Amino acid sequence: MARFEAPQPDGTAFAPAGASPDALYQLGLLYAAGRNVPLDLIAAHKWFNIAASRGNQEARRMRSELAADMSRDEVMLAQRQARAWVMKAH
Repeated sequence: MARFEAPQPDGTAFAPAGASPDALYQLGLLYAAGRNVPLDLIAAHKWFNIAASRGNQEARRMRSELAADMSRDEVMLAQRQARAWVMKAH
C-alpha cells in the first residue's frame, strides 16, 4: 500500500488572498480551539492579526487575548507570519 505525507495546513488552502475578514477570523478561531487543525496559538494570532488589519473588530479583541497567553517571541513570530502571508497574497 502506498503511503504519502500530507503537508501541514498553513491556511493558504483555507484562506485565499481575497478572503473576507470574517472568514479569516473564523480561521483564527479554528486554530485557537484546535478544531479540525492542530491547536496552534501562533497560527491563530496570525489569522486574527490579518482579520483585524482588514477591519474585523472581534479579531482585534481575540488577538489581544491570545497575546496575553503567548511569549513575546511567539507574538513576534505570529506577526512575521502574518506579514509574510499578506505579502505572498498580493
